[in-house]
Amino acid sequence: MEQKNANTRFSTKLRVRYSETDKMGFCYYGNYAQYFEVARVEALRELGIVYKNLEENGILLPVTDFKISYKQAAKYDDVLEIRTVISKLEGTRITFQYEVFN
Repeated sequence: MEQKNANTRFSTKLRVRYSETDKMGFCYYGNYAQYFEVARVEALRELGIVYKNLEENGILLPVTDFKISYKQAAKYDDVLEIRTVISKLEGTRITFQYEVFN
């Protein structure tokens, strides 16, 4: 991946499924890690990079840091837009940032 892709923005939409909510209908907080993983893979795909091919070639992208601040709850059947930014490319490290809108 070339440096020119830093700060490139991507958008992925996901719908909150019933099984992802608690008894109050709110999206369970732990699901956001999975949502971000979907957005990360789709962002790479838009760049022409298929994650499966990376792994087949011995290239792995482990998550080494995860921090999230919740501003508003997502609820059952909300369509979430996950905006992904590749904010930093340093050697073998890629930093992704995410914003979620409902």
